[in-house]
Amino acid sequence: MARARRHDPERRERIVAAALRVVGRSGITGLSHRTVAAEADVPLGSTTYHFASLDELLVAALREANESFGRQLRESLALTDPSTGLAAALARLMGEWMGGERTGVELEYELYLAALRRPALRPVAAEWAEEVVAALSSRTDPVTARALVALVDGVCLQVLLTGGTYDEAYAREMLARILVPTAGPSR
Repeated sequence: MARARRHDPERRERIVAAALRVVGRSGITGLSHRTVAAEADVPLGSTTYHFASLDELLVAALREANESFGRQLRESLALTDPSTGLAAALARLMGEWMGGERTGVELEYELYLAALRRPALRPVAAEWAEEVVAALSSRTDPVTARALVALVDGVCLQVLLTGGTYDEAYAREMLARILVPTAGPSR
């Protein structure tokens, strides 16, 4: 007698969420179809059915992780309100992001930086940068928006890598310098 197939339309999403938990707990090196299947409480075959390779699973996980900061940007009224200073609004948003659960931010950057060694992740990492540039371009030109993204990444990575404390005043000052460059020698 044939076994009836269980209808589980959210299984793929549960597998991605489980992958994020595994990477958050054990890093990318701890990720395997087996560890994700156990975490998601699904048969091993389900993970390989939905994601033929670990890179496919990592792409889905990175897209999901990117969504968190992207959502904060899209929902931030301060970033779309022209009466609010962009440097202050962006520094405050970074503070909310960095001041929350640090593990989540570390996870997002671990997946983002994995693109250095895993070419399959590079387009997703680029999508994140483009999404942030697009969000910021409503308040400034695209070239300046790219410079702001580079500074945001740099500040966040330095805080994460050094175990330091996020300094909103410093970030606001540096962001303001990009938005309104000080007069000085041109190079």
